[in-house]
Amino acid sequence: MKPENLSWDDLRIFMHVARCQNLSRAGKQLKIDQSTVSRRINQLEYALGFSVFERSSSGLQLNDQGARLLAQVELMGNGFSGLLEQLSSGTNTVSGRVRVGTMEGLASLYLTQQVPKLQLLHPNVTLELVTSTHQLQVTRREADIFLGFFEPSGQGFHTERVGQFELHLYGSEEYLLAHDTPSRETLANHLFVGYIEELVQIEAVKWLDELIAAPKLVFHSNSMLAQMFAASAGAGLVMLPSFAHAERFGLRKIPLNGPKVTRDLWLSVHQDLRYVPRIKTMLEHLSRLFRNDELFSIG
Repeated sequence: MKPENLSWDDLRIFMHVARCQNLSRAGKQLKIDQSTVSRRINQLEYALGFSVFERSSSGLQLNDQGARLLAQVELMGNGFSGLLEQLSSGTNTVSGRVRVGTMEGLASLYLTQQVPKLQLLHPNVTLELVTSTHQLQVTRREADIFLGFFEPSGQGFHTERVGQFELHLYGSEEYLLAHDTPSRETLANHLFVGYIEELVQIEAVKWLDELIAAPKLVFHSNSMLAQMFAASAGAGLVMLPSFAHAERFGLRKIPLNGPKVTRDLWLSVHQDLRYVPRIKTMLEHLSRLFRNDELFSIG
């Protein structure tokens, strides 16, 4: 290893390549050509004395040494970004982009409606919403902040439970006229739309299972939005979170006796990003948003 030859620029390029898993895409992000990216990675590996990627026809994958290096380089990058923001925050103006990763339904049906409030309160902070069916890798900067229906695992996270929401059964007027309004005792006689079992990556979304065993599913999708619109068209009954405000899409909430179906909402961020001004501002904004909304009242 030749530590005197290590360059922060090379490490920064390595971080982009690791995230993109492709030299060309990393070059586009960095606004340099692919050959320069390749040369700088080779230069870094020479200085380190070991390779950091496994190269294949499908792209570049971090090897074990590369993964350990990336974790350290990300700490350096986060610290440097935080320093720059603190140095430039003498005007008390918080600015920059914050990427929030969350589930499709929460993003599309709830958070998008809150953007004007954020713009009003923090006009120089830009929200980027990334939707996913699994926990985004906050440590790899797929997202700065993660909102999920489960408490994330792993070390180095600051996590807080910011709310709890209820789930309800919904049906279209067309469906209910044709099949009558169900009760908990007659659910087995009805048709449902729900998730594709083998594609479910988050156990928390198996909320229909808590209402009825072996529902008669006539439509499957890994998209909650697709399920909702299929139910709105009359395909069957659907289980949806209260924050979806499904009534605006022509669905009617069906009151059922028995225990409520609920899920917790968790807000998490990597410890090294927690006090970066723009991220701290977004964390506080989101925490207040959910704690002050009765739809997420913690039981």
